[in-house]
Amino acid sequence: MTHAPVVLDTAGPELSVDDRRRLQHPLTGGLILFGRHWTDRSRLTALVAEAKELRPDLLVCVDHEGGRVQRFRTDGFTHLPPMRRLGELWMRDALAATDAATAAGYVLGAELRACGLDLSFMPVLDLDHGPSGVIGDRAFHRDPRVVAMLAKSLMHGLLLSGMANCGKHFPGHGFVAADSHHEVPVDRRGLKAILADDAAPYGWLSTSLASVMPAHVVYPRVDRRPAGFSARWLQDVLRGRLGFQGAVFSDDLSMAGARQVEGRELGYAAAAALALAAGCDLVLLCNQSASDGGRAVDEMLDGLADLQAQGGWQPSAPSESRRLALLPQTPPLTWDELMHQSAYQHALARLP
Repeated sequence: MTHAPVVLDTAGPELSVDDRRRLQHPLTGGLILFGRHWTDRSRLTALVAEAKELRPDLLVCVDHEGGRVQRFRTDGFTHLPPMRRLGELWMRDALAATDAATAAGYVLGAELRACGLDLSFMPVLDLDHGPSGVIGDRAFHRDPRVVAMLAKSLMHGLLLSGMANCGKHFPGHGFVAADSHHEVPVDRRGLKAILADDAAPYGWLSTSLASVMPAHVVYPRVDRRPAGFSARWLQDVLRGRLGFQGAVFSDDLSMAGARQVEGRELGYAAAAALALAAGCDLVLLCNQSASDGGRAVDEMLDGLADLQAQGGWQPSAPSESRRLALLPQTPPLTWDELMHQSAYQHALARLP
């Protein structure tokens, strides 16, 4: 059984010998790109094409939301607003806001697809509770109903462009002030309160979301483990109670909050195996290829292969099917074709 659950990055805008080797590892199923991979549009397109030549079923992803989280900003890429602006527009004209959200999704998705990318880790479904600096204006609104409607409109635009989506950070990161890039946030609310508020969009969007990313947050009244390592959250609540059918990504396993599980820090491979066992279909390891020769990436790939051989985790055919379902079904337009497309020009005019 094949199952390629690892999503990794590369050291820079051109593939090294080590990058090529890692992309061809049997456990590698995805590539995530960052700002350091950007020099210009033609080199980005060439990088993606070369990676897919090595691995035709490779899922190429990026965190590209608009606002302060937008990896590519020059050489023709549209500067997109933070999602909070759509929430502000909703308060003035709700239906205009849904149209603007679809336009934003289409512009974002079409521009990325023209460079060969397949998935953007958006929309952010976290609620704008106020204290979370890491979420902040990345959130649409405080009201989960508004978040769900704007996110669905945004995902409609992504769908029209041929790009897959990922709702994050399940079941909600907006209530806690701590940043899981640097520490382990703790949300002490009970399950009933979370389901009624922060997690509500995931149920309402269960047939719209292509994938979901859980939060590196501990909800101790529900489970002692962070959501991304919790079968209670991923299998019982997300899949069982809320009916989600798509793929589940771990959040970045290199983050400080990522491998702290029940008071101990796990190695990369052990953390990946635990996330997969809990219900993740894919696991991310980011920003490790460019330091120390990519030791952490090799540690995770080789360690996960060793754990598989020892029975420490089992490949999953349903997980692999969910990964492959994220790949686009139609070829993208070239950039020049996109620039002359009437639907794209119309969407540009509808941006908030």
